[in-house]
Amino acid sequence: MPRPRGDGTPARAPNKRKLTELYVSNLKPASTAYVVWDTWQRGLALVVQVTGSKGWKAVYSYRGRPRWYHLGKADAIGLADARQLAGEIMLRVAKGEDPQASRTADRGSGTFAELATRYVEEYAKRKNKSWRQADALVRRHLLPRWGKLPAGSVSRSDVKATVARIEAPIVANQTLASASAIFAWAIRAEAGGVKANPCHGVERHETRSRERVLSDSELPLLWPELSPALKLILLTGQRPGEVSHMRCEHIADGWWTLPGVPVPALGWPGTKNGASHRVWLSKPALALVEEHLGGSHRARMDEAMRNTCVKLGVERATPHDLRRTHGSTITKLGFGRDAMNRIQNHKEGGIGDVYDRHEYADENRRVMESVARHIIALAEGGGGDNVITATFRARITLVAKYCSLCEESVPLPACDRGGGFQ
Repeated sequence: MPRPRGDGTPARAPNKRKLTELYVSNLKPASTAYVVWDTWQRGLALVVQVTGSKGWKAVYSYRGRPRWYHLGKADAIGLADARQLAGEIMLRVAKGEDPQASRTADRGSGTFAELATRYVEEYAKRKNKSWRQADALVRRHLLPRWGKLPAGSVSRSDVKATVARIEAPIVANQTLASASAIFAWAIRAEAGGVKANPCHGVERHETRSRERVLSDSELPLLWPELSPALKLILLTGQRPGEVSHMRCEHIADGWWTLPGVPVPALGWPGTKNGASHRVWLSKPALALVEEHLGGSHRARMDEAMRNTCVKLGVERATPHDLRRTHGSTITKLGFGRDAMNRIQNHKEGGIGDVYDRHEYADENRRVMESVARHIIALAEGGGGDNVITATFRARITLVAKYCSLCEESVPLPACDRGGGFQ
C-alpha cells in the first residue's frame, strides 16, 4: 500500500509492468507527467512528460534518500539497452557508490578548456611573466584536441599523442611544460577533478641551445626587411617580449626604463627576472621608437622573422637571435662579458648584485652608441671594421687624439661619450 501524500490524499499506486518496445512506443502523454516501472529490471523507470517526451531513469536509494539517475531519452535508447544501463547503475550502488553524486562532481569539474582559463586567470597572470607565450601554445596545440574533454580524463597517452604531432622539438617541449604546469596547479588547487599529472613520465626531446648570430654579410640583407620592433631588438639587445611591450611613458631623456614589476594599467608585464632595468637608446634606436609604438609591428615577431628568412633564403633566425647578435657585438667590440650581461639585464646573483649599486650609466651609453654605429654601418653597407679598430685602439693606447664630441684632445680611454676620434 503506497504512503499517502503530504496533503493527506491517497497516493496513486505505482504503475508497474513488464515493459515491451511496443508498449513503450504506444504510451501517450497525460495532463501530468507520470512514471511506468519495469518489473523485469529492478530500478528502471520510464518517465512520460506532458509534452510526450519519454526518458529512462535508474532509481535507487542512497543513505535513505532516493536518487533519479537519467539514462537517456527513449527515442535514442531502446528498452534492452536501458535495462543494461540500469543494471550497471544498480551494480555500482551495490558496491557502495553514489552514481548520481559522481556524475554531478564530474560536471562540476569542467573541461580542459575551462581549467586552462582558470589557470591563467587565477594563477599564471600573477605568478608567470611568460604566461602569454605559454597560453598561446596551449590554445594552438592543446585546446583543439583536449578543449572539450573533462580535465580529469586527459591521459598520458593523450599527452604523448599530442606532443608527438608537434614537429619542432623545442615547441613540443614548451607545450608539454605548459600542459604540465596547468595540471600541477589543478592538483594543488583541487580544481577540475584532476587527481594526477598525465604529463609526468612523458619524455622531452633532446635540444641544443641556439647559438645563431647574424653574420656581417647577413645584416645588410635582413635590415631593410625587418620591422621597427625587430630592428629595436637588434639595436638595444633587450628581450623580444619586453620590446613588444615598450611604452612611451617609460622613455625619458634618451633612457628607456623597464620596471621589474608588472604595470597592468599600461599593459607592461615586468621584466623576465623581476629586476628593474635602464637602457640607453642610441640615435638609430630613438629614430625607430615612434614608428614602433604607433604601428602594428609588435605582434607575430617570430612569424615575421621566419618569413623574412625564407624570403631572403638565409638560415632560419628568431627574434632572440637578434638579441644574441647584439650581445655578441658588445664582446666583439671589446667591451667584455660583464658589459653584455649588464646591458642585457642578465641577473647573475651573488653578493655583487646586493652591494654594487653603480649603474654604469656613462659606460652603458658609450657601449650602446658604439654597438649601434657598428650595426648600422654593417647594415647600410658601410662596413664595421673602422669601429672595431677604433675601439681596440682606444683600449690599448694612451696617445691623445682629437675627439669631435669633446672638441679637444683627450687620451682615448678617457673619452666616455663614444666620440669620433680624428
